[in-house]
Amino acid sequence: MKHDTIVNQPVIETERFVMRPLRRSDEGLIEMYAGDATVARMTSSIPHPLPPGSVDAYVTRAQSDERIEDVWALDASADGGSELMGIIGLKRVDFGKVEIGYWVAPAFWNTGLASEAVRSLIDANPLASDTLYAAVFQDNPASARVLTNCGFQYLGDAESFSVARNAAVPTWTYSLKLD
Repeated sequence: MKHDTIVNQPVIETERFVMRPLRRSDEGLIEMYAGDATVARMTSSIPHPLPPGSVDAYVTRAQSDERIEDVWALDASADGGSELMGIIGLKRVDFGKVEIGYWVAPAFWNTGLASEAVRSLIDANPLASDTLYAAVFQDNPASARVLTNCGFQYLGDAESFSVARNAAVPTWTYSLKLD
């Protein structure tokens, strides 16, 4: 049996949930939600269908001391909600520069969950970043609204490969300078 690793990463509290490091016990819910084609297709990195062992490998990477991305579970269990409603992460791309990425389980879409998570991560700035970047697929305007509502500025169009779609997909790219 694998045990949870204590990850050197802060817990960030919001009004409705906490953002905490991933635990081994999250694997079942991650597999259920990330295995949903509608979730996977809106990310660049989640394959569909999920190969066996992929969620275990993801949690292992998230708990590694050598990780390049800090990953948090959106957890409302303290108030009787779901233990995992989505994932948000910060990937280091250069000194002081990080890329934010997130997905929310379909049951929690259109609830403001992603906006609250992004705003809270910006406010906490746990990696002491000076610039945040993000890219969303152009057929996902809801994610683009999350970013613009949180102060991100549009940089331009690009494209990113989506593993679930097995194709390059047009994206909108954004940035946010932090003080």
